[in-house]
Amino acid sequence: MPEVLRNARDVSDVAIDCAGENGSRSEDPQGRAGASPTLGSPPHEGGHHVVIVGGGFGGLAVAQGLGSVSGIRVTVIDQRNHHLFQPLLYQVATAVLSPSEIAEPIRGILSRHQNIDVLMARVEGVDTDRRKVLLEKGDTCSYDTLVLATGATHSYFGHPEWEQAAPGLKTLEDARRIRAKVLLAFEQAERSTDVAERERLLTFAVIGGGPTGVEMAGAIAGLARNALVRDFRSIDPRSARVLLIEAAPRILNTFPEDLSTYALKALERLGVTVLTTSPVEDISEEGVKVGGQLIPTAAVVWGAGVRASPAGMWLGVETDRIGHVRVGPDLSVPDRDGVYVIGDAALAIAQDGSPLPGLAQVAHQQGRYLGRALKERIQHNRPPKPFRFRSRGNLAVIGRNAAVVQWDSVKLKGFPAWLIWGVAHVYLLVGFQNRLVVSLRWLWAYATFRRGARIIP
Repeated sequence: MPEVLRNARDVSDVAIDCAGENGSRSEDPQGRAGASPTLGSPPHEGGHHVVIVGGGFGGLAVAQGLGSVSGIRVTVIDQRNHHLFQPLLYQVATAVLSPSEIAEPIRGILSRHQNIDVLMARVEGVDTDRRKVLLEKGDTCSYDTLVLATGATHSYFGHPEWEQAAPGLKTLEDARRIRAKVLLAFEQAERSTDVAERERLLTFAVIGGGPTGVEMAGAIAGLARNALVRDFRSIDPRSARVLLIEAAPRILNTFPEDLSTYALKALERLGVTVLTTSPVEDISEEGVKVGGQLIPTAAVVWGAGVRASPAGMWLGVETDRIGHVRVGPDLSVPDRDGVYVIGDAALAIAQDGSPLPGLAQVAHQQGRYLGRALKERIQHNRPPKPFRFRSRGNLAVIGRNAAVVQWDSVKLKGFPAWLIWGVAHVYLLVGFQNRLVVSLRWLWAYATFRRGARIIP
């Protein structure tokens, strides 16, 4: 976990406020500064203080909705200094894009709003009685209104020991680690003279047949069969074996069956071996065990499950089995005054009574809604209308010219779906520069079959 950083201030400044110029150092009875550090001035001093934990899609949208609003101070707290476009992490992991092309400093995104401060710190809990966010090193940050947009992390279904051998894909560190393992496997295979070892080094397994797993498997296959094919002399990268392992009867099981079938055939055309109805029994550095058989592999990527952040534990409220906090129609937490949870940490209910999915578009819409709702409540004491999610469709890309899109009754596949997927993802990237660079990078890769981020750190 990163150490807490505050605008290049040293540790002696831990008591400086976390929301602009209205805070002050706390003092002990003898007047010594910093005895019980509280980041941020007391509630209601210097304006209504909204603290947002998490700089993802939801948290940023709330902050931008409250940006430059008179009478409201905002503090955004995140353990990293950047907003990350997670849907394209797999392209960093497979050397299509560089990390800087899908990430943007949170301070830079929000810098034009003078009422917003950004604090890089790790949250360790929430004291709802005293209305304080508990940070590392004993620091606290007072709030009037608290928004938890803390997302989700990997779930290994009771096998945390699998994480070391099978990293998931949630952070830039994850993507760099996977990219290094995949590229290093090809380099080691080039040097190996042992047939069995070379076969192991050229075998890659992706666990989970959802959109993340499908996109990752297709991207590794594309890397081997297109980008690397001219780079090696002793091995043929096209001989690499890519496995997509899914416990359910079919991949992309949240999509209609015909789109799932199309995705299966598209992956097989790329050379991916899809194993359905195949729950993983064990994962180690040696490989993956499926159906009682150990499959030796060079790299395993986990995309099979997620669990919510510990927001529910912080608040002391009941959660579902994977940690989602149940929220009301306005995204507030029942019996926790002034506390809201959005995005992957929330169990929000759609109009038809079903839980909303953990998608970026859900978090973004919830953030935009909550930004407007909090502004109306704080400034005019107006109760908000219930949140309503408007689906922008489900999208998953398989590979070059191959994707699937479902939007209500509309279903697309192939090249048209691939174009829509690309436009949608470029549009959602933060910053004009990122959109331009990613578009040019994709065009270059499409025209040349080359990938420009093949550095092993």
